Amino acid sequence: MAGQLTTIGFDADDTLWQNERFFRLTQARFAELLADFAPPEALMDRLLEAERRNVGHYGFGIKGFVLSMIETAIEVTDERVPAAVIRDLLAAGQEMLRHPIELMPEAREAILALAGTYRILLITKGDLLDQERKLAQSGLGELFDGVEIVSDKTAPRYGAIFARHGDGAERAMMVGNSLKSDVIPAIEAGAWGVFVPHDLTWELEHADPPRAHARFAELQHLGELPDLIARLG
Repeated sequence: MAGQLTTIGFDADDTLWQNERFFRLTQARFAELLADFAPPEALMDRLLEAERRNVGHYGFGIKGFVLSMIETAIEVTDERVPAAVIRDLLAAGQEMLRHPIELMPEAREAILALAGTYRILLITKGDLLDQERKLAQSGLGELFDGVEIVSDKTAPRYGAIFARHGDGAERAMMVGNSLKSDVIPAIEAGAWGVFVPHDLTWELEHADPPRAHARFAELQHLGELPDLIARLG
C-alpha cells in the first residue's frame, strides 16, 4: 500500500496543535459568570444545544462559540443577562484568538519523516483568519504542499481535495482526531482514515469508529504514523 499512497492529509486542531483545551477553559469561565442563573451541567447542555443549532449559520470556530455562549446567556437569564457578562464573554473569545500555539507531541517530527516521500496537506475547518493565524504561528507552514481551510469536511470535499492536490482519494490518507470529520468521510471518499484520539474532543465530533473497515487505523500518537505506513506497505 505504501507504494501506492502518494498523499497524506492532516487535520489541524487537536491533531497538530492544542485547541479544545482552550474551549474548555472558556466554558469553565462561562459557568462562573452564569452561576447565579444556572448550574454548570445544565448550562453546558444549553450551550451544546445552541452550538448544534448554530453551526450551520456560524460555522466552526471561536466566533461561533462566543455567539452561542451569548445566546445561551440571554436564554438562561430570561433576557436579563448583565452587560458585564457579555463584555467578559467577548473578552474571553478575544483571548482565545490570541492564544499561542502549542504543538502536539511529535507532530513536527511525523510530518518531517513523511514530507520527502509524500505530498503533505493540511485540511482543516473553521474560521479562515483564525486558522491562518494558527498555521503561521505553528512553524509548520513550509512543510505542507497544500493547505485547505474548509467550512465542513465531507466525502465529496475530500474527494475533490485529494484529486486537486494528489492522485485521488484511493491513493490518499487522512489523519485526525475526529472520527466524524477526519476519518469517516475520508474513508467514504475512498481514502485511508487514521484516527489519533485526543483526550478532549468536542461532543459534536463524536462518532463510532469503523473498526471493521479495511482502510481504518488507530494510533496512540502521531509518532506512530511513519511505522504504520511502513507496515501497510
